[in-house]
Amino acid sequence: MREMHNREIEFFQDTLVSRKKQIEKNIAGVEKEMDELRELELNDEGDYASVSNDNMVENAIGNQQELELLEIDIALGKIKTGTFGICEMCDDCVGVHRLKVKPHAKYCIDCREIAEKNAG
Repeated sequence: MREMHNREIEFFQDTLVSRKKQIEKNIAGVEKEMDELRELELNDEGDYASVSNDNMVENAIGNQQELELLEIDIALGKIKTGTFGICEMCDDCVGVHRLKVKPHAKYCIDCREIAEKNAG
């Protein structure tokens, strides 16, 4: 596979930084919502159950976004060190098409399947 050009790396860096800002904004919004929910007076068990369920969903989404934020920071670090777009398992190129779908991808397609099988 071919090496990425500087303009492609700049494109991915801009994409990653933009996504990072969006996630940080989302997380701040979720934290604000959670603070507001904690301040509510809950009148009955139905209200409490509804808030509790919302809280679990918000936490799951927040955890997923925190993980994505970490992966984005790692990808931005790889851009700085010149290792962006290189599979962490086989050291082959991840591929521009894959990075366009998931710019913080750690693995090429083949290694991703191996990693998912080992994780499952």
